[in-house]
Amino acid sequence: MLTREHAIAEYDFKRRLILPDRLNVRDHAQYPALAERMLDVYRQGIGRRRRDLHRDIHRVFEDETECPLRRIDAFCKLLDDQAVYATAARRNAATLRRQVFRVAAQFHPLVIQKDSLFEKSATDVQKLIAGQLGRDWQEICDELFADVVEFHRLDSFEGYPSARPLLSRYNVAQIQASLFSAISMTVKATSDFKRILRAARLARLMHTITTPSPGMYQIELTGPASVLRETRRYGVNMARFLPVLICCTDWSMQAVLETRTSKWKMGLTLSSSDGLQSHLPSDAEFDSSVEADFYEKWGEEERGGWRLIREGEILHAGQKTFVPDFVLQHASGRRVLMEIVGFWTPEYIQHRMETLRVFRDVPILLAIQESSAEKFADAASHTSIVRYKTVLLVKQVMEVLSTQLNSDR
Repeated sequence: MLTREHAIAEYDFKRRLILPDRLNVRDHAQYPALAERMLDVYRQGIGRRRRDLHRDIHRVFEDETECPLRRIDAFCKLLDDQAVYATAARRNAATLRRQVFRVAAQFHPLVIQKDSLFEKSATDVQKLIAGQLGRDWQEICDELFADVVEFHRLDSFEGYPSARPLLSRYNVAQIQASLFSAISMTVKATSDFKRILRAARLARLMHTITTPSPGMYQIELTGPASVLRETRRYGVNMARFLPVLICCTDWSMQAVLETRTSKWKMGLTLSSSDGLQSHLPSDAEFDSSVEADFYEKWGEEERGGWRLIREGEILHAGQKTFVPDFVLQHASGRRVLMEIVGFWTPEYIQHRMETLRVFRDVPILLAIQESSAEKFADAASHTSIVRYKTVLLVKQVMEVLSTQLNSDR
């Protein structure tokens, strides 16, 4: 991510909105070509110092009079994030400096041209030091300050596949930098609930879930300290959460930010229709092959009046949440939540059992692989269970659903 020093944003005080810097095709048509030049600097810069690479990146923009310096520095940071700088020479740099300076101090002051008063020139002392260390003087010079950030040498560059991903990363990174001042975030979503909640937990954000309308969930995200006092600490966690949210579909987000100087509360709004591209890979569509196979076999049509909806509901009780793999919706209005359980660790099974106990009053159908079925014996009293070996059959699920539907009548 970028740092606060790289953040560029406009403030709309009339609407109380923050507008992070964003490159677009209409106003910045020249940037794809500039981005390719920046990538070439790093691709061809193996062995060069970080300072020299940054200098060449600045030269790429020397004819762009409307480009702020912070934007150029932000590009340098994003390129550095994909670069690996050599570390071997850094470990010995301090020792090497002591050796060189200890010898050179004996002949202080050094001069360029020796004379009758100063018998040793800088060149003579360099040769003397190189002889004592048994190394070439130019090699010593290259490693003398290797532990200083500006003098790190590029070892490899993973880079970006093309200019577009670099520019997309810049747009997202500027929004992340604005979120450093966020004190809360509200996300409204109609799909991808499981990934959104998983990302919120990984970012260590507290969440409160409400349902403002059928099929839509509103997730309030805060940090643990924000319930006691306002804090900026968790803005960084919200910034980490953002790239995952951008990978999802059908969402909108509104964050509340506090300006560093005026302490004004400002807003930042985004949605899945804004066209942002995350640098993270898309999440797997299904958690397992069993889940994917079952979804494919069921198909889009209704079966016995039942329609299969993937991850269509969130169960929540305080900080406890559960997003089942499927929701089975009957034409009569009855809904049954379905979770597929395969071979899992003991920790997972214990966590899932606790979740089932919390939501024991909700109709849940568990499809359990036979090797794990005994672990869920306690859930059989309040949960319908279907056992399978390697493949979950639609026929098995339909039999349980028919039994449930008949019992309700």
